[in-house]
Amino acid sequence: MKKIFELINKNLEASALFHMFPRKDESPQPPLITISREKGSGGRPIAYLIAKALGKPWNVFHQNIVDDIAKESDLKRELVEEVDEKEIPFAEQIVDNMMGKNYMNLSSYYKHLINVLAAIGHHGYAVIIGRGANFLFPNALKVRLIAEMEYRIKGVMKYEKVTRKEAIRLIESSDEKRANFTRSLFLHNPIKAHHYDLVIRTGEHLSCEDAADIILFAAKKRFNIK
Repeated sequence: MKKIFELINKNLEASALFHMFPRKDESPQPPLITISREKGSGGRPIAYLIAKALGKPWNVFHQNIVDDIAKESDLKRELVEEVDEKEIPFAEQIVDNMMGKNYMNLSSYYKHLINVLAAIGHHGYAVIIGRGANFLFPNALKVRLIAEMEYRIKGVMKYEKVTRKEAIRLIESSDEKRANFTRSLFLHNPIKAHHYDLVIRTGEHLSCEDAADIILFAAKKRFNIK
Protein backbone atom coordinates (compact mmCIF):
# COMPACT_ATOMS: atom_id res chain seq x y z
CA MET A 1 0.00 0.00 0.00
CA LYS A 2 2.87 2.38 0.75
CA LYS A 3 4.11 2.20 -2.85
CA ILE A 4 0.65 3.11 -4.14
CA PHE A 5 0.45 6.23 -2.03
CA GLU A 6 4.04 7.14 -2.87
CA LEU A 7 2.92 7.27 -6.51
CA ILE A 8 0.02 9.52 -5.54
CA ASN A 9 2.37 11.82 -3.68
CA LYS A 10 4.83 11.98 -6.57
CA ASN A 11 2.04 13.38 -8.71
CA LEU A 12 0.85 15.76 -5.99
CA GLU A 13 4.04 16.93 -4.34
CA ALA A 14 3.57 19.75 -1.91
CA SER A 15 6.26 21.77 -3.69
CA ALA A 16 4.10 21.83 -6.83
CA LEU A 17 0.77 22.55 -5.17
CA PHE A 18 1.14 26.30 -5.16
CA HIS A 19 1.82 26.35 -8.91
CA MET A 20 -1.59 24.70 -9.34
CA PHE A 21 -3.20 27.64 -7.54
CA PRO A 22 -1.13 30.71 -8.50
CA ARG A 23 -1.79 34.01 -6.81
CA LYS A 24 -2.70 36.94 -9.07
CA ASP A 25 -0.16 39.20 -7.44
CA GLU A 26 3.32 39.02 -5.98
CA SER A 27 2.17 39.62 -2.39
CA PRO A 28 3.40 37.18 0.27
CA GLN A 29 1.28 34.29 1.51
CA PRO A 30 -1.40 35.61 3.90
CA PRO A 31 -0.93 34.51 7.52
CA LEU A 32 -1.92 30.98 8.46
CA ILE A 33 -1.70 28.95 11.64
CA THR A 34 -1.85 25.15 11.48
CA ILE A 35 -2.56 23.05 14.54
CA SER A 36 -1.63 19.38 14.74
CA ARG A 37 -2.87 17.82 17.95
CA GLU A 38 -3.21 14.75 20.08
CA LYS A 39 -6.76 13.91 21.08
CA GLY A 40 -7.44 15.41 24.48
CA SER A 41 -4.69 18.03 24.27
CA GLY A 42 -7.11 20.93 23.72
CA GLY A 43 -6.59 21.57 20.01
CA ARG A 44 -10.11 22.73 19.21
CA PRO A 45 -10.65 25.16 22.14
CA ILE A 46 -7.16 26.56 21.69
CA ALA A 47 -7.80 27.21 17.99
CA TYR A 48 -10.99 29.13 18.78
CA LEU A 49 -9.27 31.12 21.53
CA ILE A 50 -6.59 32.17 19.04
CA ALA A 51 -9.09 33.19 16.34
CA LYS A 52 -11.18 35.13 18.86
CA ALA A 53 -8.13 37.00 20.18
CA LEU A 54 -6.91 37.86 16.68
CA GLY A 55 -10.40 39.01 15.63
CA LYS A 56 -11.73 39.51 12.12
CA PRO A 57 -10.96 38.32 9.48
CA TRP A 58 -9.49 35.27 11.27
CA ASN A 59 -11.50 32.03 11.23
CA VAL A 60 -11.10 28.44 12.43
CA PHE A 61 -11.29 25.63 9.87
CA HIS A 62 -12.01 22.16 11.21
CA GLN A 63 -15.19 20.20 10.50
CA ASN A 64 -16.19 22.77 7.88
CA ILE A 65 -13.31 21.38 5.78
CA VAL A 66 -15.23 18.10 5.62
CA ASP A 67 -18.34 20.01 4.53
CA ASP A 68 -16.42 21.72 1.72
CA ILE A 69 -14.91 18.44 0.53
CA ALA A 70 -18.37 16.88 0.49
CA LYS A 71 -19.71 19.76 -1.62
CA GLU A 72 -16.79 19.66 -4.04
CA SER A 73 -16.92 15.87 -4.47
CA ASP A 74 -20.73 15.76 -4.56
CA LEU A 75 -20.79 13.11 -1.85
CA LYS A 76 -22.75 12.96 1.38
CA ARG A 77 -20.90 14.28 4.40
CA GLU A 78 -20.91 10.92 6.20
CA LEU A 79 -19.14 9.31 3.23
CA VAL A 80 -16.33 11.84 3.43
CA GLU A 81 -16.11 11.33 7.20
CA GLU A 82 -15.34 7.65 6.59
CA VAL A 83 -11.90 8.61 5.32
CA ASP A 84 -11.32 12.03 6.95
CA GLU A 85 -8.17 11.72 9.12
CA LYS A 86 -8.44 7.93 8.91
CA GLU A 87 -7.00 5.22 6.74
CA ILE A 88 -9.15 2.71 4.85
CA PRO A 89 -7.07 -0.37 4.03
CA PHE A 90 -6.42 -0.67 0.31
CA ALA A 91 -7.78 -4.25 0.22
CA GLU A 92 -11.04 -2.97 1.71
CA GLN A 93 -11.22 -0.26 -0.96
CA ILE A 94 -10.90 -2.85 -3.72
CA VAL A 95 -13.61 -5.09 -2.23
CA ASP A 96 -15.98 -2.17 -1.65
CA ASN A 97 -15.44 -0.84 -5.17
CA MET A 98 -16.26 -4.29 -6.57
CA MET A 99 -19.42 -4.34 -4.46
CA GLY A 100 -20.39 -0.93 -5.76
CA LYS A 101 -20.01 0.95 -2.49
CA ASN A 102 -19.99 4.69 -3.15
CA TYR A 103 -17.43 6.30 -0.90
CA MET A 104 -14.30 8.42 -1.13
CA ASN A 105 -10.94 6.63 -1.07
CA LEU A 106 -7.75 8.23 0.15
CA SER A 107 -6.41 9.30 -3.24
CA SER A 108 -9.69 11.03 -4.15
CA TYR A 109 -9.90 12.58 -0.69
CA TYR A 110 -6.36 13.91 -1.05
CA LYS A 111 -7.14 15.71 -4.30
CA HIS A 112 -10.24 17.37 -2.89
CA LEU A 113 -8.45 18.17 0.37
CA ILE A 114 -5.73 19.97 -1.60
CA ASN A 115 -8.33 22.04 -3.46
CA VAL A 116 -10.12 23.08 -0.27
CA LEU A 117 -6.93 23.85 1.68
CA ALA A 118 -5.49 25.77 -1.28
CA ALA A 119 -8.57 28.01 -1.28
CA ILE A 120 -8.25 28.56 2.47
CA GLY A 121 -4.54 29.29 2.11
CA HIS A 122 -5.15 31.77 -0.71
CA HIS A 123 -7.38 33.89 1.55
CA GLY A 124 -5.28 33.34 4.68
CA TYR A 125 -6.15 34.57 8.17
CA ALA A 126 -7.06 31.01 9.10
CA VAL A 127 -6.39 28.62 11.97
CA ILE A 128 -6.49 25.15 10.40
CA ILE A 129 -6.95 22.17 12.70
CA GLY A 130 -5.45 18.88 11.54
CA ARG A 131 -5.65 17.43 8.01
CA GLY A 132 -1.86 17.57 7.68
CA ALA A 133 -2.06 21.24 6.72
CA ASN A 134 1.38 21.91 8.22
CA PHE A 135 2.91 19.84 5.40
CA LEU A 136 1.23 21.96 2.72
CA PHE A 137 1.95 25.52 3.91
CA PRO A 138 5.68 26.02 4.56
CA ASN A 139 5.19 29.67 5.58
CA ALA A 140 2.45 28.98 8.12
CA LEU A 141 3.04 29.06 11.86
CA LYS A 142 3.02 25.32 12.49
CA VAL A 143 1.97 24.18 15.97
CA ARG A 144 1.84 20.72 17.54
CA LEU A 145 -0.18 20.22 20.74
CA ILE A 146 0.54 17.26 23.01
CA ALA A 147 -0.37 16.33 26.58
CA GLU A 148 0.36 13.74 29.23
CA MET A 149 -1.85 10.67 28.88
CA GLU A 150 -3.60 11.19 32.22
CA TYR A 151 -4.55 14.74 31.25
CA ARG A 152 -5.86 13.50 27.91
CA ILE A 153 -7.90 10.76 29.55
CA LYS A 154 -9.54 13.16 31.98
CA GLY A 155 -10.31 15.61 29.21
CA VAL A 156 -11.92 13.01 26.96
CA MET A 157 -13.92 11.60 29.89
CA LYS A 158 -15.21 15.08 30.70
CA TYR A 159 -16.05 16.40 27.25
CA GLU A 160 -17.22 13.18 25.63
CA LYS A 161 -18.89 11.85 28.79
CA VAL A 162 -17.37 8.37 28.60
CA THR A 163 -15.78 5.97 31.06
CA ARG A 164 -12.04 5.90 31.67
CA LYS A 165 -11.73 2.64 29.74
CA GLU A 166 -13.61 4.09 26.76
CA ALA A 167 -11.56 7.30 26.91
CA ILE A 168 -8.32 5.30 26.67
CA ARG A 169 -9.71 3.32 23.74
CA LEU A 170 -10.74 6.51 21.92
CA ILE A 171 -7.34 8.12 22.48
CA GLU A 172 -5.36 5.09 21.30
CA SER A 173 -7.60 4.70 18.26
CA SER A 174 -7.30 8.40 17.40
CA ASP A 175 -3.50 8.36 17.71
CA GLU A 176 -3.22 5.37 15.40
CA LYS A 177 -5.65 6.69 12.79
CA ARG A 178 -4.13 10.17 12.65
CA ALA A 179 -0.61 8.78 12.36
CA ASN A 180 -1.64 6.37 9.59
CA PHE A 181 -3.49 9.15 7.76
CA THR A 182 -0.46 11.45 7.78
CA ARG A 183 1.93 8.69 6.75
CA SER A 184 -0.38 7.58 3.93
CA LEU A 185 -0.94 11.05 2.43
CA PHE A 186 2.23 12.93 3.29
CA LEU A 187 4.76 10.16 4.02
CA HIS A 188 5.70 11.81 7.31
CA ASN A 189 5.46 10.91 10.98
CA PRO A 190 3.31 13.62 12.62
CA ILE A 191 4.90 13.23 16.05
CA LYS A 192 8.37 14.37 14.91
CA ALA A 193 9.05 17.78 16.41
CA HIS A 194 11.04 19.18 13.47
CA HIS A 195 7.83 19.42 11.41
CA TYR A 196 6.65 22.28 13.65
CA ASP A 197 7.64 25.75 14.81
CA LEU A 198 6.14 25.16 18.26
CA VAL A 199 5.44 22.00 20.24
CA ILE A 200 3.36 22.78 23.32
CA ARG A 201 2.44 20.33 26.06
CA THR A 202 -0.80 21.26 27.77
CA GLY A 203 -1.64 19.96 31.23
CA GLU A 204 -2.06 20.95 34.85
CA HIS A 205 0.72 23.53 34.63
CA LEU A 206 -0.13 24.92 31.21
CA SER A 207 -3.81 25.48 30.37
CA CYS A 208 -5.49 25.91 27.01
CA GLU A 209 -5.54 29.65 27.69
CA ASP A 210 -1.79 29.62 28.38
CA ALA A 211 -1.13 27.67 25.18
CA ALA A 212 -3.26 30.10 23.18
CA ASP A 213 -1.29 33.03 24.61
CA ILE A 214 2.02 31.42 23.58
CA ILE A 215 0.75 30.81 20.04
CA LEU A 216 -0.63 34.34 19.82
CA PHE A 217 2.74 35.79 20.82
CA ALA A 218 4.49 33.71 18.16
CA ALA A 219 1.89 34.56 15.51
CA LYS A 220 2.14 38.28 16.15
CA LYS A 221 5.93 38.08 15.84
CA ARG A 222 5.81 35.89 12.72
CA PHE A 223 3.16 37.91 10.86
CA ASN A 224 3.95 41.36 12.27
CA ILE A 225 0.50 41.72 13.84
CA LYS A 226 0.06 44.66 16.17
